[in-house]
Amino acid sequence: MSTVTDKTKKARKSRSSKYDKEMYLHWFELMFRIRKFEERALMLYGQQKIRGFCHVYIGQEAVAAGIESAITNEDAIVTAYRQHGTALGRGASANECMAELMGKKTGIVKGKGGSMHFFDKSKKYFGGNGIVGAQIPIGAGIAFAEKYRDTKNLCVTMFGDGAARQGALHEAFNMAMTWKLPVLFICENNGYAMGTSVERTSNVTDMSKIGLSYEMPSEAVDGMNPESVHEAVTRAAEHIRSGEGPYYLEIRTYRYKGHSVSDPAKYRSKNEVDEYKDKDPVKVTEKKIVEEGIATEEEIKAIKDKIKAEIEESVRFAEQSDYPDPSELYTDNYVQKDYPFIMD
Repeated sequence: MSTVTDKTKKARKSRSSKYDKEMYLHWFELMFRIRKFEERALMLYGQQKIRGFCHVYIGQEAVAAGIESAITNEDAIVTAYRQHGTALGRGASANECMAELMGKKTGIVKGKGGSMHFFDKSKKYFGGNGIVGAQIPIGAGIAFAEKYRDTKNLCVTMFGDGAARQGALHEAFNMAMTWKLPVLFICENNGYAMGTSVERTSNVTDMSKIGLSYEMPSEAVDGMNPESVHEAVTRAAEHIRSGEGPYYLEIRTYRYKGHSVSDPAKYRSKNEVDEYKDKDPVKVTEKKIVEEGIATEEEIKAIKDKIKAEIEESVRFAEQSDYPDPSELYTDNYVQKDYPFIMD
């Protein structure tokens, strides 16, 4: 007589899960990679091995995971400066991202961009933009190019709740709807912009409504759950690819750290942060995977061990890499053009 073990029972339960094992492990692996990368970046910043501004994605990992599983590699992404996780989601390596944080020539933009300005044209990743809200019209422009070329590609254009107050957003929304551009606008609403709550900056606290005056299809999404993000982005992408024009998602998420490494985040209560930690996307997804028998604890541990080693290797790689040569100061930053109407 055969014995049914607990693991066998859990494995049977996995058949009732909404998505297959590959998808859940894809989400968990990416979110865990982002989490460990950002935790290591904070440690290195404290050791003064990373300088300048640094904004970590801890707590918002489900947004990157759900977006990437719902779009294609041919779709473009442009975002703001809290963007290490988005770049890793696009397929940027931990090595090149960590080297960039340390200003090394092996970085994703040769050590010249730092934390806020990752960029990789080959992956259709257009940053990482340091100016609040500037990426919104850039995203509309990228989408215009895709429409002009008559592709089925779209541009995911991400911004925070603070950037949603910029006038450029309204200009971009208006043009995008008028020209039916293939752009997915996403507001990552983590509640506090740089440190001021949404309630203190606008009469409209339901930010899913800001696209309605342009008759742009809009919805609010649970940003602590990769499944919810994946489903919302999938719906939006289908709408956009059908030629119906833009779509807007307010993805409600939370950052566990301050706005940047210099922000003690005293404008929030400890109880509020603790409540959101109960919704931690990395921990909740791991728990679901194990409890529903989607994968075993041993498989999860193998993923964790692999990523921990990957992040440690990225630190070693970055520390052993050289800084850019001073002769490279202007390379890729300025282009020499000879125009007959410009006098010496």
